[in-house]
Amino acid sequence: MTDATRPPPDLAVRVGPTLDPDPRRVIVKLFVPGEDAVLARTRAHALIERIADLGDEETGALLRQTLRGFAGRHHDLEATFRHHYDLVHHRVPRTSELSPEARLLVGAYFSHEYAVEAAALCNPSMVVHPDQTGLAPGELRTAVSLRQIGEGHLSSIGFASAVLGPGSRLGVADRDGPLLTGRRTGALHRRDLLAAGLAEEGWDNEVSATVLGCLTERFDDDAFERALGQLPIDLLTRATAHRTLEQLRRTISAGYAITFPAEVPLHQRVLWPATPAECNGMEDARFVRWVDDNGESAYRATYTAYDGRDIAARMLDSDDLRHFEVTPMRGPAARNKGIALFPRPVGGRRLALCRSDGETIGLSTLDAENRWQSPVPLHGPRRGWELIQVGNCGSPIETEAGWLVLTHGVGPMRQYAIGAMLLDLAHPERVVAELPGALLRPDDSERDGYVPNVVYSCGGLLHGGTLWLPYGAGDTRVGFASIALTALLGAMVAAPGR
Repeated sequence: MTDATRPPPDLAVRVGPTLDPDPRRVIVKLFVPGEDAVLARTRAHALIERIADLGDEETGALLRQTLRGFAGRHHDLEATFRHHYDLVHHRVPRTSELSPEARLLVGAYFSHEYAVEAAALCNPSMVVHPDQTGLAPGELRTAVSLRQIGEGHLSSIGFASAVLGPGSRLGVADRDGPLLTGRRTGALHRRDLLAAGLAEEGWDNEVSATVLGCLTERFDDDAFERALGQLPIDLLTRATAHRTLEQLRRTISAGYAITFPAEVPLHQRVLWPATPAECNGMEDARFVRWVDDNGESAYRATYTAYDGRDIAARMLDSDDLRHFEVTPMRGPAARNKGIALFPRPVGGRRLALCRSDGETIGLSTLDAENRWQSPVPLHGPRRGWELIQVGNCGSPIETEAGWLVLTHGVGPMRQYAIGAMLLDLAHPERVVAELPGALLRPDDSERDGYVPNVVYSCGGLLHGGTLWLPYGAGDTRVGFASIALTALLGAMVAAPGR
């Protein structure tokens, strides 16, 4: 067969509505006048003095006008204003005593709306929704993760809900209502990940080793600070001590937790960058429903943290898609984009697909120290539509025939297309079969967008004998496709060397 060989044109059928970026979906962010200038010079002190000089009547009128204009667009706007006032209250002149209304007004002036998906909406993944109530026979409610891109190419993670079935039906629920970024809560950190991070960055010395020796396997922020406080004076006077302490704090800050109120529906929750390592974006979350050997399950996702210069692999862990624990991923296989977890252990091994060299799909194993080891190559650029690079389109999907892996390839004019291959169930390092051509390419309606000529997915699922695939089109909007599993497997050919 030639590189141009394609599966039957109706193998992937586009279904249902598309999700388009909605500039009305906004969050409230801290705004400090002057800090976004080329030469940053905060004007906070002068602004607060001007607000303090307002009379009580004008202060109250301005506050009421602002709340009337914006309250319906946000959850508990007064609480946000109070929080933003607390962040800048050190700028209030000591001689001033602001009234509660004036404090809220200060918070309002130090706030602004940010449209989380004003630029684009793309790169979705799909998992079974935690709420399966109120459905008809044959229906399955799913949670769809979304990469939201706003001004400045800043990415965050949002959600939608869709119902699959019966048959070929697909319906997407409304995404109305105000958004919420959640509340940061205390996280339990892992000593092994801290040790691995320090070793990777070259900070394995006596100071860091002493701190690690004072920590338990899981510890919170207070325990970490106590461990720092117990350092002997002889170590604190070493030449590298203070730089090591700074690195310890930077490394530990990679882990955190976010919680959303139970009454806030999934589609109103936004996972927003919360650490310096991800300040320029949380990209391409690949969600999967993980089940361990004893039957316990949880939602897990890998994503790329981006600080404007460097990338880092992160993992999300959640029981209910309401409380999220964020931890760094360590090891050789976690040094590039595109990690995707297997949904269960295989032969006692915890596995992931990766692309640590930037162009080849590999299989990595998690070792006893929670480091993702150097991968076994599975599939590299070989056919014309994928000669630039290949990667996965989400976690492997278990079928009776093997692990179904959706792939992406990049060809001429940097066109992205989606393909598929099959791995052995017991030994996933063996490629059993592959689709000889692309499964899904951009059609004429999908070529144009924020990034032209791209279709890309971060994960689909099986329901009713059908593979349901959400995908980003033109890095701008999200579409959906359905593929009959038997037809897809039947279109595959034996992998080279099999």
